Parts: sequence; structure tokens; C-alpha cells
Amino acid sequence: AVTGIAGPGGAVPGKPVGTVWFGLARRGRPVRALRHVFPGDRTAVRAATVAEALRLLGEAA
Repeated sequence: AVTGIAGPGGAVPGKPVGTVWFGLARRGRPVRALRHVFPGDRTAVRAATVAEALRLLGEAA
């Protein structure tokens, strides 16, 4: 699962633009929740989010 604030709006104290949470669950493995804060504009945050999600999925395989 992925959720976050890509911008340009939506930031609140403690949750700046670029904040993205990743959740991974797989049978027989611990559930993982990871928070990242990616720099850049909306396009950069979305691209970094996709890259990180794919990396995490590859790592979990």
C-alpha cells in the first residue's frame, strides 16, 4: 500500500509535501510500514514513490 502527500498542497505540521508511507504485508512475514520524505515537486515525488515501491517489492520477493 502507498499513501502520501505529493503536493503542491496538502502539507500540515509534521507532514510536509513529499511525505509518503509504504505498507507491505506478506503471508509468513512481518508487516512493514516505512515512511519517506522525498524532495521535489509533485512529479518528482511521484516518480520517487514508484521507484521505491518497486524496489521494496523486489526486496520482498
